[in-house]
Amino acid sequence: MNSAAKKTLHSPLAALLLAACLLAPPALLFAQNAGPSFSELEESLTCQCGCGLTVHSCNHLQCPSAIPLRAEIREQMALGSDKATILAYFGEKYGEKILSSPTTQGFNLLAWTLPFVAVAIGALLIVMLVRGWAGKRKVRPAGPQTGTPAPAASPYKDVLEKELRELED
Repeated sequence: MNSAAKKTLHSPLAALLLAACLLAPPALLFAQNAGPSFSELEESLTCQCGCGLTVHSCNHLQCPSAIPLRAEIREQMALGSDKATILAYFGEKYGEKILSSPTTQGFNLLAWTLPFVAVAIGALLIVMLVRGWAGKRKVRPAGPQTGTPAPAASPYKDVLEKELRELED
């Protein structure tokens, strides 16, 4: 290929890449500025009908809790609030029990960290216990130990040795 043909092939490709670079940042900014999705907010709230599911997952047809909560979510989204503000609104109105995951403040911080601390302490105790067992084990020498009596000679040992000698001859 000559250089003129290469330029004509690279020009459309370069123009396409330039256009993608110029249009991508505004699209990314638009996506970041968009508010939380309705289903994302539904998943962040626990239904209060007693089913134990999120508002999004509640499967009761005429749920007395999920239907009004969905309407309230839509109202808060219409105000243009972000996710943190909407969840704070529901937390203040209904209490922290409505949030599907505990906050990381105050006593709830303990709920987030305690399982990890318990696993770490358990692992440490197991390591210490195994090391203690390994340290207590003593290696016994193969031969008879000093201070212990030698095993009693068997009356059959001499007879056995005599018969073995006779077989070898």
